[in-house]
Amino acid sequence: MIANIHSSLTGGAVDGPGLRFVLFMSGCQMRCLYCHNPDTWDRQGGTQRTIDEVMADIGKVSLFLKAGGGITVSGGEPLVQAEFVHEVLRRCKEELGLHTALDTNGLLAHRLPDDWFDVVDLVLLDIKQIDPDKHKQLTSTPLQPVLDFAHRLAAMKKPMWVRYVLVPGYTDDAGDVDKLAEFVSSLGNVERVEVLPFHKMGEYKWKDLGLHYELTDTEPASEETTERVRQQFSARGLTVV
Repeated sequence: MIANIHSSLTGGAVDGPGLRFVLFMSGCQMRCLYCHNPDTWDRQGGTQRTIDEVMADIGKVSLFLKAGGGITVSGGEPLVQAEFVHEVLRRCKEELGLHTALDTNGLLAHRLPDDWFDVVDLVLLDIKQIDPDKHKQLTSTPLQPVLDFAHRLAAMKKPMWVRYVLVPGYTDDAGDVDKLAEFVSSLGNVERVEVLPFHKMGEYKWKDLGLHYELTDTEPASEETTERVRQQFSARGLTVV
């Protein structure tokens, strides 16, 4: 089995609990205006690697990863190459005894049966916007499949972290945040919400790819706005980091 891999990282500390091996898959169907890795969009990009090659890399650090960490498969969007990702996660659990996490936007999850997620210990679900029109403007894709997936995970009682990128003018509206906080708190399986500050560290990649970057003049959210958003989630009884 072969897949296109964008890159990998050993010792990642922001993609799930503990220190983790993070596998970044190639391919993504969303076109988020704030994406800092547009070089992951191309399904045929990156490097072709076999499942055994990837498992060998993970195996070299598996003892280190067992100390409270594990493996996270991210992207791009990992479900673009779902068959390969499932096999990586399955083997990491069964052969290496690792905690497994999937970092996904959820848009393609409707293609997969519930038991596909048996190999996933934790889902990191990126919810970009709660307003359908604004979500379409921000990502060029529909919102409803993402919300449907969140409901499925809740029904499965699958542990979930919600990730929300705070972009001034796009995702900082108080009404939108309150609607999202209400939705997330209703699920019952969300362990924490991560409010992630927008940054422009990937702007150069857009230019290198010949793409127009619309957020050149957008600055990160102020401390006051960030704290207000965090408090909106906290007010719903959610753990916020």
